[in-house]
Amino acid sequence: MNRFEQAVYECMNPTAKLLERTTKPLHRAILLNFWRHVHLEGAGEYDKILAADMMVEHPVYRVTWGANPAVIEGKDGVRAFYNSVGEAVLWHSADRLAVEDWGICDEITFHQLAIGSDLRLMGYEVDKADKLYHVHSRQAFIWPYDAQGRLAGEHLYEDKTSLRIEVVDPSEAITPARVREIHRDQLRKLEAERGPNFWVLGKT
Repeated sequence: MNRFEQAVYECMNPTAKLLERTTKPLHRAILLNFWRHVHLEGAGEYDKILAADMMVEHPVYRVTWGANPAVIEGKDGVRAFYNSVGEAVLWHSADRLAVEDWGICDEITFHQLAIGSDLRLMGYEVDKADKLYHVHSRQAFIWPYDAQGRLAGEHLYEDKTSLRIEVVDPSEAITPARVREIHRDQLRKLEAERGPNFWVLGKT
């Protein structure tokens, strides 16, 4: 297992640790929704993220990745946003995670493994369209939730002064298919440990 694969496996460990210290039912439901959401997103199972027990009817996303900030509204827009990410490998690390009644704030290092042509579409300046790059920066993820513990949006703010882009040797590559497999495996474990509807307020 290489360093990137290991990092994908471990990306939700800070959420698990915070959940252990959290007692308020709403806060636990928010954290479990967040935990499940990340694995569903990584697995490409977007319709489950958009379900009424996971997300409000009219979510609003504010995204400042790359050179093209965007506001995305409604479930159709969110679905299109997820589908537009392409074949990038995404994960996060070094969380500073907190939960409150209004939702989650998580300062993270956000990572992408992607070829240059995909990064250019997102507005990143890279030299070679066919090279594999590791892109990472510190970002603030502010996710509002409603009183039922359902996601109301994602506000993603990148600290561009921390942006680093490095070429990765193809021998270290991890494929999007492998990432989806890891997230599905982690999701199965989560469901086995916590039972059906574990993310729904009142079931947590």
